[in-house]
Amino acid sequence: MKQEKLTFNKFGFGINAQTILIAYCAFSYHLLYINFTPVMSLLKDKVAIVTGAGSGIGKAIAVLYAQEGAKVVVSDINETSGQQVVNEIKSSGGEAFFFKADTSSAEDNKQLVAAAVAQYGRLDVACNNAGIGGPAQLTGEYDIEAWNKVISINLNGVFYGCRYQLEQMEKNGGGSIVNIASIHGTVAAPYSSAYTATKHAVVGLTKNIGAEYAQKNIRCNAVGPGYILTPLLETHLDDAAKKAIAAKAPMNRLGTSKEIAELVAFLSSDKASFSTGAYYIADGGYTAI
Repeated sequence: MKQEKLTFNKFGFGINAQTILIAYCAFSYHLLYINFTPVMSLLKDKVAIVTGAGSGIGKAIAVLYAQEGAKVVVSDINETSGQQVVNEIKSSGGEAFFFKADTSSAEDNKQLVAAAVAQYGRLDVACNNAGIGGPAQLTGEYDIEAWNKVISINLNGVFYGCRYQLEQMEKNGGGSIVNIASIHGTVAAPYSSAYTATKHAVVGLTKNIGAEYAQKNIRCNAVGPGYILTPLLETHLDDAAKKAIAAKAPMNRLGTSKEIAELVAFLSSDKASFSTGAYYIADGGYTAI
């Protein structure tokens, strides 16, 4: 058998073409593994609840939680869309189940937490995302029934969620809650007084919880999305309207649900261990000017 001639590097070690090829292939595989294999470690083995997870920002959060290794309880009032999110998570190798809940109901929130514990034994993370916009009306003409509905979902729903999530997290020895507010938790939204009032209130509630539970190893933060390109926005606004809204922000574009989910996942994780009672705005600079 013909012996391939060895060459020598500057250290005096003999190498041949086959050795170089093997080393190159191994190094290339290593780079591919690093660049393309999901880490799935930010929330590894955490048990998480996401409300309003059937579409939009809530769906993006639930999917990313699962991609980061969490076991996710997908909750929504719409069973069809919620189950579709679960199926999507499972088809990608994640773990999740659906629980139908009306977040304006204290009992539904209680049962949602109980279902998470019954299935997975604990609760580590919760994202209270469910919310509605309400009608566009002047404050002096705002429909009382509509006002009460917005309050019941956007504020009471977040409080009920936190109420039972905190109770369970204390038993676990800690946890992280992220409440989805809005840029209108800090600036006005004319003709949407109920929405604006509830989002300001969610920010205040979040700060209170952060202060009260800081020494109990439970963190609570709020995220204030700006104008995000969700299916709802896609459906109700034409291109001209989208461009007009985008132009109000220095970045001159709408945000994506994935961008909000990335921030929420970080705050939910141990990477944000020194953050609590805070309000994080993600709006492309909208509120900076």
